Amino acid sequence: MVARARNAAVAGVRGLVLAVVSLAGSLTLFLLSFLSIVFIVLGVGVLTTPWVLDLVRHWANWRRVIAAEWSDVRVPATYRPLPAAQIVGHVERCRLMLADPATWRDLRWLLADMTAGFVTALLPAALVFYPLEGYAIAAGLWRVLAPVGYWYGFVPVTGPESALFAGLLATALLVTGVFTAPLLLRAHFLLTRGVLAPADGELAERVKVLTETRRDAVDTSAAELRRIERDLHDGAQARLVAMGMDLGTVEMLIEKDPARAKALLAQARRSSAEALTELRDLVRGIHPPVLAERGLGDAVRALALRLSLPVEVTVELDGRAEAPVESAAYFAVSEALANAVKHAGADRLWVDIRYADGFLRIAVTDDGDGGAVVAPGGGLAGIERRLGTFDGVLAVSSPAGGPTMVTMEIPCVLS
Repeated sequence: MVARARNAAVAGVRGLVLAVVSLAGSLTLFLLSFLSIVFIVLGVGVLTTPWVLDLVRHWANWRRVIAAEWSDVRVPATYRPLPAAQIVGHVERCRLMLADPATWRDLRWLLADMTAGFVTALLPAALVFYPLEGYAIAAGLWRVLAPVGYWYGFVPVTGPESALFAGLLATALLVTGVFTAPLLLRAHFLLTRGVLAPADGELAERVKVLTETRRDAVDTSAAELRRIERDLHDGAQARLVAMGMDLGTVEMLIEKDPARAKALLAQARRSSAEALTELRDLVRGIHPPVLAERGLGDAVRALALRLSLPVEVTVELDGRAEAPVESAAYFAVSEALANAVKHAGADRLWVDIRYADGFLRIAVTDDGDGGAVVAPGGGLAGIERRLGTFDGVLAVSSPAGGPTMVTMEIPCVLS
């Protein structure tokens, strides 16, 4: 019973703290969020909404932490990854946050937290601490309160008899609190989980997206395998077959027509060099040697040197990601640079590669004409599918007149 009473007292204190912060914090953040979203039509909200919604997410994440620590209630956080604020515009970041279903769950939770959440947090505190007033009334405080017509619960305090009933009611409340306060606190966090956790339909949609990205990855791998087979058959293999035939002819002519045999040997040497070049190009298309040997930063720098436009590459990486992630990032950057060179009308390109907060962040920027969009079948859509295989995201900021910034983020760890 001592341990049970101690747990009830702790639950009461925690419930009192939650009741205060639920009402004050959630009410304030809900009003800020509502006003900021409304002011988007005036332009001001575009600047304030991401900041306010970040505060809401920190608030909700803090509640997730204490739900796990105080009542062992796990509330999943299912926010979509967002590009860093310094590499994507306010408009795009605002759009991405408002397009995230988790944002609207947070706002619904703020409403629930400042109403039902306040009540469920206050109940354990009331059951633990309200009896103290009843005991004080029974001990003699009734003499002060009786003349003013005071009520303790449903007991009117009018004299010693009613004060005794107040004490009995306080005992009943305290006993109830000792047995139920921790359960009521857990109910508060279960309410939080019920509002913040994604619905089954959203989980099914997430599974559908992952299934589609996996299918795209398999289709892409199959298409790449067919391309490799075709390139080998039409390129290096054909040259090697021709070289073998030339060497067979040389074998027959080496004594009868040395000059002709010498010319065929020179041709075979050229064919072997061309076949070797094609094989190197093919291997580079599968996995560039510099990527395997020196990592993503140097591979992108080498890629930039082969372009017809000047490219400034900035790399801040403390290690290397896994090979599949590096490969996906490299070819995504390659596609983004190729699109900029072909279609943007740009004079200069910038590539910024960083790692922070568990994400590999890459921004490809050009000073071209702008107007780039993620269209089905386009190069940017292909990048999006490639990143989707690793649960990455693509954001494009390309107003008319430029500049265009293509931002990519892939969750990963560096070694």
